[in-house]
Amino acid sequence: MSRSGYRTKKRFGQHFLHDRSVIGKIVTAAKLSSELEVVEIGPGLGVLTDQLLPLARHVHVMEIDRDLIERLNARQDNRLSVHAGDVLKTPWLQLLPNPPYTLVANLPYNISSQIVFKLLEHRKLFQRMVLMFQREVGERLVAKPGGKDYGILSVLCQLWYDIDVVTLVKPGAFNPPPKVDSIVLHFQPLLVPRVDPVDEQFFRKVVKAAFTQRRKTLRNSLQANGFNIADINYALAAAGIDPGCRGETLSLKDFSNLAKYLLCSQN
Repeated sequence: MSRSGYRTKKRFGQHFLHDRSVIGKIVTAAKLSSELEVVEIGPGLGVLTDQLLPLARHVHVMEIDRDLIERLNARQDNRLSVHAGDVLKTPWLQLLPNPPYTLVANLPYNISSQIVFKLLEHRKLFQRMVLMFQREVGERLVAKPGGKDYGILSVLCQLWYDIDVVTLVKPGAFNPPPKVDSIVLHFQPLLVPRVDPVDEQFFRKVVKAAFTQRRKTLRNSLQANGFNIADINYALAAAGIDPGCRGETLSLKDFSNLAKYLLCSQN
């Protein structure tokens, strides 16, 4: 139970941030102003929310826990809008009709990757994001080609954002403390994607196929995910990619070329 008297719920992956130094770094990275509207996912007891409210024009918080929703609503602050429900099922475009927003969140670690995929779908809503992850997950987002951390989210996030580390966070910054270190990342949207995705939905399909079976060669992994072997051979040759390599060795440019030639071979 926290010092506030609230008993955390494991099913929601609740670890409430209380370290004032970390909160200060998050707020600084968010670069708030009185003209900006802010979205916070999983406000918990509202410790970060308290720091956001005086600096922004309005704060929208998304919370699933009924007890915490009741606490937030009890504030009766006209600068605060409380949106109840599962963030993965939230109708973002309906709740946030006046972009751009700044997104700040201590993400629930058990669904953080799913939330990132959701944010990628709705990336035009946010002019900046400052997000906290389990360190292992966060390091995947900034990983470079060739390492075991490099994967689907590395490619898709780096396609659309400059991502910088704000700070590392030890378990003691939370109540209750998690069993892992955490990391805060700053996401700055690019004006144009880092490489041409050609067709965004198809690009994502190719990237997912390349990483679905990491132990297989790229050619075999693509074939196992439904791509025609003749199309694969053509695309790999046209893109100058070794058929025996693995997905984690490909740069964003490689993925762009691979998707372009695979799409070309199907038309």
